[in-house]
Amino acid sequence: MKTTLSFLFAIAILGAGNLAAISKPNTAGAPADPGWPRQRANQNGSLVYYQPQIDAWTNFKELTFRMAFSLTPKGQKEIVGVIEAQAQTDVNMDDRSVLLRDFKINEVKLPGLDPAKASQVDQAVRSFLPPGHTVVMALDRLVASVEKSQAPTPVQVQNNPPEIFVSNTPAILLNIDGEAVRADIAGTNLGFVVNSNFPLFFEKGGANYLFTGEQWLKSPVLEGPWAPVASLPKDMTKVANDPKWAQMKKPILSPSAKGKPPTIFYSTKPAEVILFQGQPNYANIPGTQLTVATNTDADLFVYNPTQTYYYLAAGRWFKASDLKGPWTYTTPDLPPDFANIPENSPAGRVLVSVPGTDEAKDAVLMAQVPTTATVDPKAAEQAKVAYNGNPEFKPIEGTSMEYATNTADKVIKLGDVYYLCLQGVWFMSPNATGPWTTANSVPKEIYTIPPSSPVYNVTYVTQSTTPEGTVQSSYTAGYLGTFITGAAVGAILASGTGYYYPPYYGYPVGGYPVYHPYAATYGVGAYYNTYPGAYGAAKGVYGPYGGAAAGAAYNPYTGTYARGATAYGPYGSQSVAQAYNPYTGTYAATHQGSNAYSSWGQSVVSNGNKSAYTQHYSNANGTVGSIQGSQGGAAVGASTKYGDTAAAKTSSGNMYATHDGNVYKNTGSGWSSYDNGNWNSVNKNAQDQAKSYQNSGANQAAAQQQKQNYQRSGSSSSNQASAQQRAQSSERSGQSAQSRSSGSSEVDREAQNRERGGSQSQRFQQASRGGGGGERFGGGGGRRR
Repeated sequence: MKTTLSFLFAIAILGAGNLAAISKPNTAGAPADPGWPRQRANQNGSLVYYQPQIDAWTNFKELTFRMAFSLTPKGQKEIVGVIEAQAQTDVNMDDRSVLLRDFKINEVKLPGLDPAKASQVDQAVRSFLPPGHTVVMALDRLVASVEKSQAPTPVQVQNNPPEIFVSNTPAILLNIDGEAVRADIAGTNLGFVVNSNFPLFFEKGGANYLFTGEQWLKSPVLEGPWAPVASLPKDMTKVANDPKWAQMKKPILSPSAKGKPPTIFYSTKPAEVILFQGQPNYANIPGTQLTVATNTDADLFVYNPTQTYYYLAAGRWFKASDLKGPWTYTTPDLPPDFANIPENSPAGRVLVSVPGTDEAKDAVLMAQVPTTATVDPKAAEQAKVAYNGNPEFKPIEGTSMEYATNTADKVIKLGDVYYLCLQGVWFMSPNATGPWTTANSVPKEIYTIPPSSPVYNVTYVTQSTTPEGTVQSSYTAGYLGTFITGAAVGAILASGTGYYYPPYYGYPVGGYPVYHPYAATYGVGAYYNTYPGAYGAAKGVYGPYGGAAAGAAYNPYTGTYARGATAYGPYGSQSVAQAYNPYTGTYAATHQGSNAYSSWGQSVVSNGNKSAYTQHYSNANGTVGSIQGSQGGAAVGASTKYGDTAAAKTSSGNMYATHDGNVYKNTGSGWSSYDNGNWNSVNKNAQDQAKSYQNSGANQAAAQQQKQNYQRSGSSSSNQASAQQRAQSSERSGQSAQSRSSGSSEVDREAQNRERGGSQSQRFQQASRGGGGGERFGGGGGRRR
């Protein structure tokens, strides 16, 4: 059975200070993408326009796109065409949507329409979509439609395999961060292990006591074996009554030895656990030679031709001929069958981690989309850094910079200036302790910090001053620990850099040791969740100053814990319970998504995109109402000064605009193209014309040969022109057939993108309405729940 940790520690707030803030739901936010196509109607008729098909998304701000449309003037027949347009975009990561504003139509194409009438139709189309028009589109739909032709710059991460344990019975990983660091508990004969992921105590010179979340176990050595224990040392009562150990009071005073204890895997280095519910069961994946393990949370496959195991952890693939290992890194060398896993199968969740798949390309692009915020200078008043003693710094390898080691905050020394990256905002000061001022820009040297440094993630946060004089900050997925890595057949996302960062230990006078762990790649149950779009982790830390248990989602890059039903990703968490940031003491109880900026409060840090988004959306859509479409489809929409607008289900099917200005729709039996009021079957015509073009190859060759002969013989210019005309005519005929054939191929691809983006958007909306997103996607031994 899957391991369930019903025990959850109470959260002890660490120095809440001025940065504590409650995140409140954005009640004024725009609703989700209502679907496509959209319909606008006024007194002159109606316009149905279809989902934008993206040609370019420059710097994730300027969008160039095409839209098929159907215009029906009142009392007249339908006219179909293509709108070529551009717009500025504002991305709202919390709602996973994009606002298209500053809408500008560059050209209206009308296949086969009389030029005399085309001008009137052009003006009519523009009247429905004026320059002030805005469109709200699901981010997943847009990302799926963007052409991923330019490979992103990959991060040089470490891919050494972790230690991988396998169990067919309940088990937990007792992970010690390096060698065990022990500390005495004052006034008792006890001590505790500072750098353990589970509560771990010991008697001085005696046995060790481990709390699994459900029962106490005892062992003479940390490596085990561990056995249930019904009573604890007497001095444990003193620990329970110590306010610093308040979260351990109930487990200590009511110990339980009931039930079969879990297997304890002990490791002092990065490790993973593949946990089966009984003996392993496997199921065939249709259309492949793969089988997938069905009674484990781990993403484990067997490639049948070689009987090789493939295991996905932290976005990295490892293989072995035996579950006991040894395991080797194999992401660049996955069998091609992995790309053939059906998207709608349970195993389809791993497609985001298979190089070259559309799902992987979408995830990589999503990781590059920035979250932005406008920063008020008074944010610096809240910036505080707590050091354990006097500030201590270590060199950043390969640079002239240093980073602070005895604080959980990211403080970097460059020359005589200190830079603080706090919750996605940059500050600067001539002193390591402040006072801080909001940085107008960030030195380029900051962005040379290598992945081998524990502060590498700050290189994904940028800050600049706009022409209007405001400070704008932004970050991408790398800030929260999701990195783009390169593979020979395509980029994918990985959780963590793979480097091991030794923790910091401080020893204050008269107090317990201070333990600051850095981000870990393995042993935290890393999982990719397609709902929020990147990796999260399930990890527990604890100690005399408070903490959270192993049932919580935890992102060590920002120190965020999210309790309960949570979908976690690079742009924050969707949680129905609680979120806690021990780095800053920020505590929030909310049903809304949270990101790196959410803890500041709107008075000092506002999401520029979201505020613009809400304003534009409200202005554009006015009062919500219901209308009836003129094409036989129902619509629910809104009333505006430009007429009614809606998401419509029309009787004309789903239309696509190709680069050549043609419009296509799928009739169910194949593609048809539009020409001056008529729909013609593309599949049959294209095949016939292409065949005719191939059969006419001899005629083309003869015409070309005749043309060359005339040129060589010096014949009259009229004869040369005649030969050239015949050759060009033959070429155009063939090119026309090829164009229609390639047009249908283009819309096939567009249709796949549209379907994939729509499905992903729907899953995200369902997860959001459900208050989280439950399932883990893409790697790791499963969440410890």
